[in-house]
Amino acid sequence: MTTKTALVTGANKGIGLEIARELRALGMHVLVGARDPIRGKEAAESIGAELLQLDVTDPASIAAAAAQVEVLDVLVNNAGVLLERGALPTATPVDLLRETYEVNVFGVVAVTNAFLPALRRSPAARIVNMGSGLGSLHFASDPQHPYGQNPLLAYNSSKSALTAITLSYAAELRATPIKVNVADPGYCATDLNFHSGPRTPSQGATAAVRLATLPADGPTGGFFDEDGPVPW
Repeated sequence: MTTKTALVTGANKGIGLEIARELRALGMHVLVGARDPIRGKEAAESIGAELLQLDVTDPASIAAAAAQVEVLDVLVNNAGVLLERGALPTATPVDLLRETYEVNVFGVVAVTNAFLPALRRSPAARIVNMGSGLGSLHFASDPQHPYGQNPLLAYNSSKSALTAITLSYAAELRATPIKVNVADPGYCATDLNFHSGPRTPSQGATAAVRLATLPADGPTGGFFDEDGPVPW
């Protein structure tokens, strides 16, 4: 059997590194996508993976990385930022919104499009976009839900946009073997939130790994955590 190749962006630490570790444990050739080559190499070597230097906001970096990969079986768009630190929506600068979207939204589209030729060469590629329950409009519209009381304008809306983007890709690729889904890792302790979450990065990797290894009859165009579907 040919070894499958997986790319995880933003994988030098946190949930991304745990996803990479678990895919490597499943026998995949894992590419640790990282902007910083030093930290990325250290992370890759720690799990027996390979560094792929990649800045998801830099078109030249994306193109150079994509040129190194002939066939890609799994793409996990994990790189993300949370830049608000308690700012209310009305006090959130537009520039902060743009900076957030550059990574969480535009970066996902740019990376996916660049690697799509390699994904099409796989017999059954999987694309996993790392979302968040904070991007669920269902949760956000409920003032009694904890996420409905957490109005992070830039981050939350970027994750809502990501779910819509996922649906667009899933619709276009539905006639192909490629499946595209959103994974909700839950509230995990990572650098993103100053390690305030109650869940571990390993727990946060569960849904993404499951979606990255879906069988042929698995879903596409869905939003899932480790327990099943999450409401949009």
